[in-house]
Amino acid sequence: MLSRKGLIPEDYVLTRLAEDVLQPKFKAKQRKARFVAKNGTCNVAHTNIREQGRFLQDVFTTLVDLKWLHTLIIFTMSFLCSWLLFGMIWWLIAFAHGDLHLNEDDFVPCVTDINSFASAFLFSIEVQVTIGFGGRMITEECVSAIIVLIIQNIVGLVINAIMLGCIFMKTAQAHRRAETLIFSKHAVISLRNSKLCFMIRIGDLRKSMIISATVRMQVVRKTSTQEGEVVPLDQIDIQMDNPVGTNGIFLVSPLIISHVIDKNSPLYDLSADDLQHEDIEVIVVLEGVVETTGITTQARTSYLSEEILWGQRFVPTVSEEEGMYAVDYSKFGNTVKVPTPNCSARKLEEEGGLARFKLQDYSSHRGSLRRRHISIRMKQQSISQEK
Repeated sequence: MLSRKGLIPEDYVLTRLAEDVLQPKFKAKQRKARFVAKNGTCNVAHTNIREQGRFLQDVFTTLVDLKWLHTLIIFTMSFLCSWLLFGMIWWLIAFAHGDLHLNEDDFVPCVTDINSFASAFLFSIEVQVTIGFGGRMITEECVSAIIVLIIQNIVGLVINAIMLGCIFMKTAQAHRRAETLIFSKHAVISLRNSKLCFMIRIGDLRKSMIISATVRMQVVRKTSTQEGEVVPLDQIDIQMDNPVGTNGIFLVSPLIISHVIDKNSPLYDLSADDLQHEDIEVIVVLEGVVETTGITTQARTSYLSEEILWGQRFVPTVSEEEGMYAVDYSKFGNTVKVPTPNCSARKLEEEGGLARFKLQDYSSHRGSLRRRHISIRMKQQSISQEK
């Protein structure tokens, strides 16, 4: 972990999650399951798959998806089994030609110095890995030996290509790059440009950039159709309002990605009170191409209703210092409270929009000032009476 090496504070986790210790803790309510975990893993178990043979039709992908222990076992056994198989073939050729026990001067064996199965196994290893110690060699005596030599070389090249390619793909998998792509632990809902917005913050800890980075959001909730069909995991896309005004983002410094809650948004009827009782999950997907390897990577996270803070916004993390911009990741997940209406975006629009909210906010602020002024006057009167 980078946090153990002292590169960033230990106040938050790096596995695609930025966590602030000063953030208020919320106790998660009981729910059936989480569709996507905070670290991006999908909480889905595939059961009762009858056509298991489909996985064998794509052997390479199956090998890459296996655990490292299983991959290393298959890697070792593939070479060992091929050496044993061709070792047995070389022993049979030597046995059929009479090379094992004849030591006549004018006798020409198929393979020199093959006296037992152990020597045949060693010759099989020398042929497949092209070591060539020089003691054992094939002769022109047997055509079958020449054919077996060609076949073993081809088989060895195929095994090398598959196994080494599998090991390379497992070490260069795209999700490894996503470990340094971080998301804010909480999402916020507040006013931005006079509109109610759902916002998150994303960042990249590496200097190598993510090219053509895009962000997608989905709301996962349980819905019912007009015909009465219950959809347990209805995935609804929500439109993004990226900072650069296009689908791509320039992820050099932490960015706040916002979604305007309008009439086309699935959060249009959601209020602050409904948020505490609604069973929703917002999934965020960040995709892009790794600059150094050219491999497409994807980072995911999700936000439950109790992880969405109403009436708060993120504090700035970028400052200009000595002619360059500095990013303070200790403030990555920090939020502050801001005046925000507690009603839904629909009700806010129906009741006159933001102008009425500002008028009510001004009236409440004026009333608090009046009450504070009255209390001060009463204290002053009590002090004067005591004198």
